[in-house]
Amino acid sequence: MGPRPGQMKAPPLLLLLLLGHTDEWGPLGTWGAPMGPPGGLLYPFGPEVGDKATPHEDDGMSPEILLWEPFSFYGHPHRTLYVNNNGVVSFGAGVPEFTPRPFPLPGHRPFVAPYWADVDTRLGGDVFYRQSQDPELLARLARDLAPAVTPPEPPPRPTWAFVATWYRVSYFGSASNKTNTFQAVLATHGATCFVMLNYGDLQWTTGIANQGDAHTGMGGVPAQAGFNSGDDGHYYNIPGSRTPAVLSVGRRSNVGVPGRWVFRVDEFKATEGPPVATETPGTPWVTPSTPRVTPSTQRETTEEKVYICG
Repeated sequence: MGPRPGQMKAPPLLLLLLLGHTDEWGPLGTWGAPMGPPGGLLYPFGPEVGDKATPHEDDGMSPEILLWEPFSFYGHPHRTLYVNNNGVVSFGAGVPEFTPRPFPLPGHRPFVAPYWADVDTRLGGDVFYRQSQDPELLARLARDLAPAVTPPEPPPRPTWAFVATWYRVSYFGSASNKTNTFQAVLATHGATCFVMLNYGDLQWTTGIANQGDAHTGMGGVPAQAGFNSGDDGHYYNIPGSRTPAVLSVGRRSNVGVPGRWVFRVDEFKATEGPPVATETPGTPWVTPSTPRVTPSTQRETTEEKVYICG
């Protein structure tokens, strides 16, 4: 969450020094106008494809974005969303909190978290977003979403997409050149809805306000990945969340494509596996044979497969 009573998240002396020397330190001055490489894991992004960007600030976010089509998230249609610098796409309200929490969260807080952590784009990086009905993008999405559907369900035919990209973003208090790149893609054709999480290069897990090391970006309370429906019953924690293993999410998958995770989210399909507190990056992940199921989702839940992508 945000700062607790007696706790301040004010820029320390080191951060002020970094902000004053943008040509010398780490990821500072990396803002630009990138575009995702054609055929790569990430979908195209950047000003060249019409993206907007959130302000370069700590714990910032986009304005409320009115969606061209409603997006159903576990039975609740949403017509607006926010793109939050701290690695979250949220419905109904922004998420300025910089400390990741395990799902489910108390209260009505529906959001998708490709990589919830303490991002500070004043130190480098951009957070881009756009909605699109481009036929070429939608055709690619239809192909890439297909592995998430099993017969007799019809193949995905999205008519709308929303692409949010965190490009080479740094962490609060960074004294290194470590950055993270990842992406969330929402897609629908008016009935079925999907969330795709794409991971590029992940180099850090924690900012210094969450007890991370300024030079390594590791330690403390690592990033959280997954989604929270906001009804206290439907949620998914990607295995390794809030442990050092979250850094390897870009080498794992639930659809057999390294660095890609796909979920159907208009109804509950994913399940949560038992948390692993001792996993370290690079260690093979074994899918639990018995997923955790909350009582409210006992009948409609199916096991989530996690692939190790070498």
